[in-house]
Amino acid sequence: MFNPRKYAFGLVNCILKNGGNIYENTKATNIKFKSGFYYITANGRTIKSKYVVLATHFPIKNFPGMYFLKMYQDISYVIAVKTKSKVFDGYYVNESSPNISFRNVYEKNGENVVLISGNGHKVGRAISDKDSYKFLEDIAKKLFGNYELLNKWSTQDCISLDKLPYIGNFSKILPNIYVATGFKKWGMTLSNVSANIIADKILGIENKYEYLFKPSRIDALKNSKAFGEQMKETVYSIALNKFKIPKETIKDIKKDSGKIVMFNGKKVGIYKDTAGYCYMVKPICTHLKCELQFNQNDKTWDCPCHGSRFNYKGQVINNPAVFDLRKL
Repeated sequence: MFNPRKYAFGLVNCILKNGGNIYENTKATNIKFKSGFYYITANGRTIKSKYVVLATHFPIKNFPGMYFLKMYQDISYVIAVKTKSKVFDGYYVNESSPNISFRNVYEKNGENVVLISGNGHKVGRAISDKDSYKFLEDIAKKLFGNYELLNKWSTQDCISLDKLPYIGNFSKILPNIYVATGFKKWGMTLSNVSANIIADKILGIENKYEYLFKPSRIDALKNSKAFGEQMKETVYSIALNKFKIPKETIKDIKKDSGKIVMFNGKKVGIYKDTAGYCYMVKPICTHLKCELQFNQNDKTWDCPCHGSRFNYKGQVINNPAVFDLRKL
């Protein structure tokens, strides 16, 4: 167990001491290749570079890599609780389903802070009636009795069809662009593996582990069951589900919840807040036009095809989508 925040600061300091620069709030929205260089569009400006590493969690460039056919995203929920009860030391994961992990963060003045996480599902699955956070709180109550809920949040992970990450050349036909994704909840370790492999490739050094994670491998697609499920979900959300006419109207939406309803003859995604005010969006993902599902746990619009997520106001919060939803 180690502190990921301290680890990140260590990396930042190393980059700065070696003459590197880090730019925040500079979201890339497009990448084009011309005359041996890449041109990245970000915040209305263009960045020119010979080398590019796509470390965007889920790759934002669709072609020619087509990672949207080779990966899906899984969401997990986390709560942080404080208790005066005696707790375990260390980090534990259960062996049953649903998978739940437990981590003792620190102890101070006789109080312990513990993270309980898990109870996940594929992003975009219809879970409007399932309170994942309450499920975790029930576990906390069972373990510790009295506790104080400090915070709660969710996190996403990219998972390849064969469960191994994609690390290396983004595509055989685009030189000097690299990708690191599909860490399957092992990001702290596999991001380090990725950094070493990609740095070696840029420097022309042979890395003996590179062959394990080649993005161009076809073994991932040989997992026909996972690939078939991915295609089925995509076809349903892009095509078939759009012809499904919802029976609900705005009046059927409870406060602090959301649904896709018919409004003025069109399908509209609506979140109704605790005061009854409605936030209306076009419920179609800006990535590849899949129809979205409302996630009641986080009050977000989630894409069942490739895992993009938007808040109830339509602002993108998780890629591969890079543009907001259309507000209505």
